Amino acid sequence: MTARDDRARPAGPDGVPGPAPEPAGIVSRGVAAVLDALVLALTGFTVQFGAGCARLLATGPPFRFPDLPAWLTGSVAWVVAVLYLGGAWASVGATVGCRLMGLRVTGRAGRRPGLPRSLLRAVLCMTFPLGMCWIPFSARRASLQDLLVATEVRHEHGEPGPPRGLRPGVRAAASGAASPRRRARRAR
Repeated sequence: MTARDDRARPAGPDGVPGPAPEPAGIVSRGVAAVLDALVLALTGFTVQFGAGCARLLATGPPFRFPDLPAWLTGSVAWVVAVLYLGGAWASVGATVGCRLMGLRVTGRAGRRPGLPRSLLRAVLCMTFPLGMCWIPFSARRASLQDLLVATEVRHEHGEPGPPRGLRPGVRAAASGAASPRRRARRAR
């Protein structure tokens, strides 16, 4: 175990670092990418629907979606996707798809990547999505984008802890550990 592993592990209730989070594989990352694509498609549809409603209010019936050139629609969608991915990774370490799949993007030290690294990773992911095909062949389960930008994608769910806000004895009972009073009774 290295010092880098200790920093990446959250400490449990007893102060001992828990097990290191597992690197995410291609299936969980692929499902997260599909969920993010659905979020972006829904966002695009909502913007186009809003523009159609604005046109309807300005010019009257019939309702029509905007008819933009394909190159413009594609370019705007690419920029919006890069900003969405990069902003989410830099601010909270996960997109909506990553959160739903229990994944987190971090730097190798276990912290969130900064904005420049997140935006570069987003540009690489949007430009060369086949870089994810390297994940099954990588010992660290890293995509080509992760290797180029020095990031990791890991599962963030660890052991479920006891409910917060409970008294220490009740919290210990809820987590399955014996309370100090119960340990003293057993010792007698």
